[in-house]
Order: sequence, then C-alpha cells, then structure tokens
Amino acid sequence: MENFGLSQLDIIIMVVYLVGIVIYGISRGKQGSSEDYFLGGRSLLWPVVGIALFAANISSSTLVGLAESAYRTNVHVYNYEWYAVVVLIFFSIFFLPFYLKSGVYTMPEFLETRYDRRSRYYFSFITVVGNVMVDTAAALFVGNIVLQLLLPNVPSTGIIVILAIAAAAYTIPGGLSSVIQTEVIQAILLIIGSILLTYFAFQEFGGGWSGMMAALDAKQAAGEIELNARQTFSLVRPADDEFMPWYGLLTGVPLLGFYFWANNQFMVQRVLGAKDLNHGRWGALFAGLLKLPVIFIMIVPGVLALIMYSDLDISKLNYVSPSTGQVCTNLGDCANLTYPVLLFQLLPPGILGLVVAGLLAAMMSSVSATFNSASTLVTMDFIRSFNPNLTSKQLVRAGQIVTLILVVLASAWVPFIEKVSDSLWVYLQLIISYTAPPAVATFVLGLFWKRANGTGSIVSLLFGFFAAAFMLSLQIYKSGVDSVEALPTWIQTLTGIHFLTMATLLFIACIIVHVIVSLSTALPDTEKVANYTWNARLFREETEELRGLPWYQNYRILAILLLIVTAMLVGYFW
Repeated sequence: MENFGLSQLDIIIMVVYLVGIVIYGISRGKQGSSEDYFLGGRSLLWPVVGIALFAANISSSTLVGLAESAYRTNVHVYNYEWYAVVVLIFFSIFFLPFYLKSGVYTMPEFLETRYDRRSRYYFSFITVVGNVMVDTAAALFVGNIVLQLLLPNVPSTGIIVILAIAAAAYTIPGGLSSVIQTEVIQAILLIIGSILLTYFAFQEFGGGWSGMMAALDAKQAAGEIELNARQTFSLVRPADDEFMPWYGLLTGVPLLGFYFWANNQFMVQRVLGAKDLNHGRWGALFAGLLKLPVIFIMIVPGVLALIMYSDLDISKLNYVSPSTGQVCTNLGDCANLTYPVLLFQLLPPGILGLVVAGLLAAMMSSVSATFNSASTLVTMDFIRSFNPNLTSKQLVRAGQIVTLILVVLASAWVPFIEKVSDSLWVYLQLIISYTAPPAVATFVLGLFWKRANGTGSIVSLLFGFFAAAFMLSLQIYKSGVDSVEALPTWIQTLTGIHFLTMATLLFIACIIVHVIVSLSTALPDTEKVANYTWNARLFREETEELRGLPWYQNYRILAILLLIVTAMLVGYFW
C-alpha cells in the first residue's frame, strides 16, 4: 500500500483545522450561568439543534462502524438510520413537550419529576457509565485506529490520551455552547468528506449507480461474494441472519432507537437547549431528514470497498486482528479498517487531509459531547442534589473537574472494546441492547400509564441492571475462551441469543416487573401523574394551537411529509 500515508499538504491542513476548531470552540463558549454552560442558555434555533443532533449521532465511531458493517453484512445496517425518523417523530409528539415543560437539565432529573429520586440517581449513574463505555470510548477507539495507521511508532496509549485532551480542551472551558457550535462546523465537513469519498469510489470503476450494481452482480457470478446486487441492497434479511434478522425491525431496532434518541442525555441535551418547543420539534425533524442520505454517502462506500478491496493486501499496515492475534492481510480479517483504507486508497493529497481532519473532528465532536453530557449528569444530578447551596459558578467549576475525571476513565476503557466484540458496530449495539430496555420501559410506562409509581420504576431499573450486567459478563467470559464448545450449554444458549432479541426480552421482562410492583404498592403522587402523563386532551389542545400556523411551521404536517419521503426511500431498498 504505497499510497498509505499523508502528504505534507495533508498534515498542514489537519493541524490548521484541529488547532482552529479548538480555538473556535473556546471562543464560542458560555459560562455566565449553569444554564448557559450545560444547556447553551436554552437559546438554540432549530437548524442548530438538528445539525447538532446529526453530528453527535454520526460520530467517528458511527462513520467507521457503518462502513465496516456494510463491508461485512451489506446495507441492512441502514435500518438503524431510517428508523431514526420514526423515533424522532414519536419523540417530538409525545415526550419532548413534557421534557421542555418540566425545565429539567437531565433525563434522570425528569425521572424524579415523574417518579422519585431513587430512579433519578440510578439512571444518572448508568447513563454516565454508558457515556464512558459506549460513546466516548468508541470514539477514542476509532481515532486510535486511524492515527495508529498514520503514526505507527506512537504507542496507542499516547494517541488516546492526546485525542481525549484535544476534545476536552474546548469542552471544559466552554460547555454545551462550545460543543454545539463546533458540531455544526464538523457536521458540514463530515458530510462534504463523505460525499467526496463516495464520488472518488464510484470513479474507480466508471462511476454511477448502475456500474456499482453491475460490478456486484459480476462478483456474485464469479463466486467471490454470496449475494447479488439486489440482495446486497435489500434492507430485509432472513430470520437466521446474524446481523439483523427481519423480526429485529419490529422489535429490537425501534427499542434501541428510542433509547438513543429519546432517553439518552447525550442526544436529548441538544433539544433541551432549544429556544422553545417548536424549535425543538423542528430541529428533531431536521435531524431525521439528515439521516436519510446516509445510505448513499456513508454506507455505500463500504459496499464499494467489498468490490474493490476485498483482495487487497493490507499486511504492510501491521495491524493485529483482535480475534486472531495475527497481522491482518485483508479487510475480511479486520473490517474495522474499511473506512481508513478507503480514505488512503482513493483520495488525492489535500482532499485526504481535509477528510481525515473531518474524521478526527467527528471523533472530537463525539467525545466533547459525551464529556459535556456526562459532566452535566454528575453535576446536576449528584453534586447539586447533595449541596443545593452551590452557586452557578461553583456548579460550572464542578462540571469542569468532572470532565477531567471522565477523560481518564474513558481513555482507560478503550482497550476493553475489542474484548467484547471484534466489530465496532456490533459492540455499540450490543452494549445498548443490554442497557437500554430498563430505561425505555420506565420512560414509556411513566408517560402512558397513570398507575406507574416510583417503587415499580426503581425495582424494574435494578432488575434490568443486574440482568444486563450478568449477560455482559457472560459475553466477556465467552470472548476469552479458546473453544466456545467447551462452555456449559446454558452459557452457549444465553450468549447465542441475538442482541436484538435479547433487548426485546429484557424490555418485556422490565415492563412486567414494573407493572407487578406498581400494582402491589402505593398509588403514585396525584400531581406527578397529572403533570407528566400524556392524555388525549393534550392532543386536542395542541391541535387548536397549531391551527394558526402556516403549514411549513406545523410540525405535524412536516412529520407526515418526512414519513412519506422515508417510506419512498425505504420502499426502493426493501
């Protein structure tokens, strides 16, 4: 791979951009009050909310994970992307009004308004752990992969620490305002870079969609790949598919999506900073719209890599496969390298530096966002609760100290990612599938069932936590044995359950536990039920409020149009 490297021009572009984004982030920060620092002063307009949501979601880990999964399993990873539209519409209709009405800083704080402090403390703790294990560590993992290939003589630990410090450089002093202002720039750069990569990939074999489909059919006819072009681009897979069986579209995928977009502090915090309910709703719908083109500019390159580089010798990279312990010789051994290989094989000097800078910027965006999110949780849900007399300035200082601690914790967890799964995307979904169901059950029952009480919530959450911890322990134990067949049958059975099925089973179990305990204990507080439970009257009142708005400001009409566009796109690939 003679062209696997950066030119002097690429290096200059990267350094200038990364230094510039840190300086810009610091300059755009708000520290006047705790609301300024943690929620950007609740003044964000809908375009900023939407782009920030998109940028936080399409982070470096997602970008690399999408290309890797497309290389391994074809385009049905896109099901996670278009489903976001459905989830965001549901979120905008039912949950967002209650979130903004309550005036909370965090999702755990909202659980206290509906249930009690026990649920708040538990969910805050588990969300911080998830931010460190999933979002921050995965982003650092991706940055480590890319920079290891660029700087093979620099130890991994050093790279991870440098990346974490760079992201924290503007997050600590500037807060959410700095995070979101830089996310807008990075999202634009990320989209431009993805478009350029896709364009150059198409040019490798003549350009055009039809050329790609013909190349896939030729590969299948020659026996080099299993599926033809139509099957490769089909979003629906058989029930025995290892990555996403068809029934997962009806169960696990919407459940994981709901947690990510509607319950996760990392994402919802951007909407909490919206100027008002309309801007929050418009921003959420805009984020859903931005998710639709992802199949063309972020997933298709992984399929193109399957056509162009499945036989490419990558042994010169000296990248050791975590599953075999051997140096990778092709992408089939280390599909996590799909996106970096595409970058260095296809892009000319200058553009390469810009796109690599975009990738690292996306990593910094994700890391800085999770740092700010987690520090908000710790500061507002624990520190402020234990010492309510702290001033806004003291709360901001506490948040900055917490961020420093999280930098260390996230950096320390990165080496454990490949112990759970050798696929980054599977790792992300696996962790969420074990941790999301208890939270989703609690939020859904709290909003739609008046009898749900605090005791039912905390018992259900704790039940889900211990079940998830048990299953994750089994997965890590399984990954460390030489022969899976040597494990007891019950361990093989439990760890063999598809993660989407496991998420559904855990969700149902948590619902049952919550209902039984709630019915067996005292009635919930009347005021909590009245203020934070949805009913048809609220829908009718909102209908009257929307009558005076033009169609392009009526979020319901916009949501219907977005669903129609989504249905057309999904129908084409069905």
